[in-house]
Amino acid sequence: MVKDGPGTELDRELTDLPKELRWREWMRRIEAVLFASASPVPREDLARVVGQSASIDLLLEDLAADLEGRAFEIAMVAGGWMFRTRTAYAPAIRAAADVADQLLDLNDFDVAILAAIAYHQPITRHGLKDIFGKEISRDLIGRLHARDLIGTGPRSPQRGAPYTFVTTKQFLVAFGMESLRDLPDREQLEDVGLARAMDRSAT
Repeated sequence: MVKDGPGTELDRELTDLPKELRWREWMRRIEAVLFASASPVPREDLARVVGQSASIDLLLEDLAADLEGRAFEIAMVAGGWMFRTRTAYAPAIRAAADVADQLLDLNDFDVAILAAIAYHQPITRHGLKDIFGKEISRDLIGRLHARDLIGTGPRSPQRGAPYTFVTTKQFLVAFGMESLRDLPDREQLEDVGLARAMDRSAT
């Protein structure tokens, strides 16, 4: 996120520049902020580096057009914007780059658990057991926690007040979603074999 440091004075309006150069400088500032940020940057933070009359949406559109044909693009994810490598280059990155620490390394069952949590959150381990017909190990939950894909939700009103689980902002980032409204519909779930499991309701 963009924060002014002590003594930082940023000329946001750039009134000394011609209009075209001012627009180009605002675009470059947004580009620099997105490039430097490890997480999605919300609109209000981008607004801190441009003039009051500047349209963040139009600046982002122009920057996206500027990036046409490049290996990366601007994506709106989890309520903000970030740079993301285009899908077509994923095999090249895996083949040549040292990205082992960045890979989620999730198996099909991990993804099914994440899908169940996303659709039924907040949900307890018992609720997940009802969906999948078997106990969900604490190790699996711990691994998803460690990757910051799920977090702890409110305590359930059930006896013993068990913990519930919810998805996180990092979950949205990892799967390239702006919000949970972008979760796949039933037809898409059937395509990946998750619909049958999701048919059973969690309680």
